[in-house]
Amino acid sequence: MLESCARPDLVTEITLQPVRRYGVDAAIFYSDIMVPLKAIGVDLDIVAGTGPVIAHPVRDQRDLSQLRTLEPTDVEYVTEAVKHLVAELGDRPLIGFAGAPFTLASYLVEGGPSKDYARTKSMMVSAPDLWDGLCSRLADISAAFLTVQVQAGAAAVQLFDSWAGSLSAADYARYVQPYSAQVLERVGALGVPRIHFGVGTSELLPAMGAAGADVVGVDWRVPLAAASQRIGPSYAVQGNLDPALLTAPWPVLADRVRDVVRSGALAPGHIFNLGHGVPPTTDPDVLARIVDLVHTEAPQLRAAARAEAGIG
Repeated sequence: MLESCARPDLVTEITLQPVRRYGVDAAIFYSDIMVPLKAIGVDLDIVAGTGPVIAHPVRDQRDLSQLRTLEPTDVEYVTEAVKHLVAELGDRPLIGFAGAPFTLASYLVEGGPSKDYARTKSMMVSAPDLWDGLCSRLADISAAFLTVQVQAGAAAVQLFDSWAGSLSAADYARYVQPYSAQVLERVGALGVPRIHFGVGTSELLPAMGAAGADVVGVDWRVPLAAASQRIGPSYAVQGNLDPALLTAPWPVLADRVRDVVRSGALAPGHIFNLGHGVPPTTDPDVLARIVDLVHTEAPQLRAAARAEAGIG
């Protein structure tokens, strides 16, 4: 995984494959949230069947020394890949990619994937100075990683905080939002749209928007119209078809896709997407049918839903 992310030829090919196959409206830069950490010398590996494993987890202030500033020269392969992709994509936008400070911190503190993030949560509340030092460095690294992509030609960025949903709204606001806001503010100064994504974040949606996003990703647990009401009228939404439904009979799945489009129509803007990643067992042809349905039916579905709601 990490090797493929460091080879511009593979990054370009893997990023373009779904664009060629499905004709989607944008490309998402192929990478991994661990790439910038690997680039600055953190001893880690992505183990098959497990995920990222950190050789020297962060336990005290001394462990922060492994987190130096990310320089553009550390990830020249990213710059090269983005430039290749922008040339290939033409008018189709490329969306940059990075992990958010909390999700990166959870791997560094736990030493790998976790079910309860107990060490991470304990550090947040019991060692606030250490937590601040860790997340401040990670915010700088994530912002630098996204900046490299934007300066090479990415038209938008997405900040992935995959595990933020493990937190209460109060803990998120106090211990996580300020660091994500640092990332999004720095990228916002570059003039590109910012997407902020998490899973299980229904109670966090207003705070995720307030962190500085233009678009807030929503998983399948709350309808997009309800999510939009929680976030407020200043934000578009992204999502939110349940990936587990991709194996359902097509008529059932198609109706769910239409429901997502109708609900998203009541938000100020909507990027149709899944509420999380594509399961490995998914039939690729089903994805093609979803894209075709959205492209052909969404304009009428959106217009009808907005008219019914009295939205001009």
